[in-house]
Amino acid sequence: MKVVNVGGMEMWYEERGRGLPLVLVHGFPLDHTMWSEQMAPLADSNVGGGLRPIAPDLPGFGRSPASRDVATMEQFADDLAAALDALRIAEPVVVCGLSMGGYIALQFWRKHAARLRALILCDTRATADAPAVAASRLTDADRVLREGPGPLVESMLPRVFGATTHRERPHLVENVRGVMMANPPRGIAAAARGMAERPDMSTAAAEIRCPTLVIVGAEDTASTPAEVRRMAQSIPNAEFVEIPAAGHLCPLENPVAVNAAMMAFIAKHTK
Repeated sequence: MKVVNVGGMEMWYEERGRGLPLVLVHGFPLDHTMWSEQMAPLADSNVGGGLRPIAPDLPGFGRSPASRDVATMEQFADDLAAALDALRIAEPVVVCGLSMGGYIALQFWRKHAARLRALILCDTRATADAPAVAASRLTDADRVLREGPGPLVESMLPRVFGATTHRERPHLVENVRGVMMANPPRGIAAAARGMAERPDMSTAAAEIRCPTLVIVGAEDTASTPAEVRRMAQSIPNAEFVEIPAAGHLCPLENPVAVNAAMMAFIAKHTK
């Protein structure tokens, strides 16, 4: 991994390949390793004349230290823009975000649209949290600080994987449990609070004009295919792909199908 300075903070990241920068934004409470099945296949492809996947650890996750008590989706989007500046990437990039990463990707579009060549939204939603869900996130944040991430992780694992993965790939569930448990409580709590106060983007989504791909796992119960399809239909000319045998973490659960969808989309829009 490499590191850049972003507003006085260290942001660690993995990158491979050369060509069109593709920023992969992880979900909650994960780190850059959730894109482990995308890095080499995308970097080794000749799609768009070559791809340069960049997978950061967001501040407060993985190797990037936590420095905030509340980490909003807007702040994370600004962190990504600052990281691009630090990497001297001035050309428009593709941003791909999953779940919380999708919330951040939408804020990157809202605040930094000129830097965006295309958008990929995975297993996410444009709507804000309902009041009860937002309150639950705040409760989770306080509990994580008191007790560590264990209770939150155990409550999430049944929902972030599809039934096929739970049945056929229990080792993957255990690997992700380890990643979640390793994240610092302060970073998890800050992001939970930030998600609780994120703005509703469902109306604004109709204003997205860059090429957009929306992906969802067919077995996702956290952001259901029906809900994600409705979001895709609200974005002008968005493409929608449902990934079989996968739940909320479809890039890990069915990477072959996800990679094929991403590469076909990028190839179509980089001719």
